[in-house]
Amino acid sequence: MKTIIEPFRIKVVEPIRMTTREERERLLAEAGHNLFLIRAEDVLIDLLTDSGTGAMSSLQWSGIMRGDESYAGAKSWYVLQEKIRELTGFPHILPTHQGRASERILFELVGGPGKIVPNNTHFDTTRANVEHTGAKAVDLVIPEGRQPTTRHPFKGNMDLERLEQLIREVSAGNPDRARQQIPLVMVTVTNNAGGGQPVSLENLRGVRRICDKYGIPLFLDACRFAENAWFIKQREPGQRDRSVRQIAREMFDLADGATISAKKDGLVNIGGLLLLRDDELARRADELLILTEGFVTYGGLAGRDLEAMAQGFEEVVDEDYLRYRIRSIEYLGEKLLAAGIQIVEPPGGHAIYIDARHFCPHIPPEQFPGQALVVALYRHAGIRATEIGSVMFGKNAPMELVRLAIPRRVYTQSHIDYVIEAIIEVFAARDKIRGLEIVWEPPSLRHFTARFREL
Repeated sequence: MKTIIEPFRIKVVEPIRMTTREERERLLAEAGHNLFLIRAEDVLIDLLTDSGTGAMSSLQWSGIMRGDESYAGAKSWYVLQEKIRELTGFPHILPTHQGRASERILFELVGGPGKIVPNNTHFDTTRANVEHTGAKAVDLVIPEGRQPTTRHPFKGNMDLERLEQLIREVSAGNPDRARQQIPLVMVTVTNNAGGGQPVSLENLRGVRRICDKYGIPLFLDACRFAENAWFIKQREPGQRDRSVRQIAREMFDLADGATISAKKDGLVNIGGLLLLRDDELARRADELLILTEGFVTYGGLAGRDLEAMAQGFEEVVDEDYLRYRIRSIEYLGEKLLAAGIQIVEPPGGHAIYIDARHFCPHIPPEQFPGQALVVALYRHAGIRATEIGSVMFGKNAPMELVRLAIPRRVYTQSHIDYVIEAIIEVFAARDKIRGLEIVWEPPSLRHFTARFREL
């Protein structure tokens, strides 16, 4: 059979509200043409993010009913701890309310002025948490990862030559200096800001070898570890006969720590993890967790959230689910490419990234072509997407992209077909899309709250 169906039945439904074009025009003006400031009830198909927007399973909901809400030592915590240790092998597991809390704790402990943190590509909150400490975030993705039309099975890979060159420049012949200034190397799997592209095991092993050579820890931003493991299974020589669970375990075994937003491959609506091997770093992280999140057995989460996370991390490595998940994203990408709409190729794991420069060649980068396209999609069809380009990253933006992030287990193929039809119609009238200028912005993470004016 060629048809890939959803490996689940729908048990509960939620109505979505239809809006008129006139309503959407008014809503855009009131929101300053920033889709983050649009109410969710005024969105027809919400592809703003796949973070925390998925649908939970019946077993997850039953876990919520079992949640132990004891302040310390809750049974639900030990259920989650056992599951994560089995899956990842990490001895120290810290629960947090979401991934950016894990990032904040980590970089508050290891960051600081003069420090440098290499990554294949930092995503927005990771970069912000690194730079908030005074450290510098450096992106070292392979050259293919910066070219939307280039086909490469692992465009998320870190450029190993550039990584070693950076370490040598920092060390200036003194290995201790490198360890002091580069507290860790981080690899994001899959590479969200680079188009949801995967990282190979071969590349992770290469990063590990370099880190060992210079005595620098390796950390994963492992929000989408299971999707990355599926790509390894499908694309990397010698991996097809291994299970996703086995591949994921090797990914984690190569690392000294990891941050995870469980709102992605944890299949829950809230929650995160900080995973550590170093006993002393874990002790310091526990102290900071208690200070800012909660006790070490709940970390800012209810017991019911811990139960749902434990079940979600079990379900996400199910290969029937991953086959459907990746194929449904690929389907959207293939349809857009067939219509002449350039995306980051090949299709990524959790989202399709439209090349806004190709879509809107008449809009220069200083007029934010990605944001202009996001506005056009909502105006035409009530679809909410997000810009990943000059608004989000400023002059550091490697590409001008619009991300269509697909929530897990939420939309059916007919919803995706509607999205395809709408984008094709906007593409046919793309010369009418207008550029934007910023009329107000905050000092950091401006894409969340900035306000724009159409030119």
